[in-house]
Amino acid sequence: MPANSTAHVRIARPSRDLAAAERFWVSGLGLKILYRHASDGTPGPHQHSLLMVGWPHAAWHLELVHDPLAPVDPQPTPEDLLVVYLGEPVPASLVARLERHGGMRVPAHNPYWDTWGVTVRDPDGYSLVLSTRSWSNA
Repeated sequence: MPANSTAHVRIARPSRDLAAAERFWVSGLGLKILYRHASDGTPGPHQHSLLMVGWPHAAWHLELVHDPLAPVDPQPTPEDLLVVYLGEPVPASLVARLERHGGMRVPAHNPYWDTWGVTVRDPDGYSLVLSTRSWSNA
């Protein structure tokens, strides 16, 4: 079966400002730039700018897209979360770094995440949850 536990996952989202998104996700959280494409502004297919970030050996990455000719305004809901399971207390220095790079610490919509982590809103309004819990399939 082609869709199984080894399949790579791409999470794609629109972004108002890829430079601001890069500061948050790369300089703030510490993800790596996996791929970048800048639009030259001419009409036609594939003329959008994008930034793919993630950890090089992870089975997922985040793709942030901006089409300068037809921008899509991000419209995250309170339940649009990207959760990173740290398996340890959330370092205050990490939260401070995310805030210095364009993030805003916010209370979680679901109090579960305030009990088990810290929620930081990215420059496009999406929520990143840094969870103190560990992810386990067991």
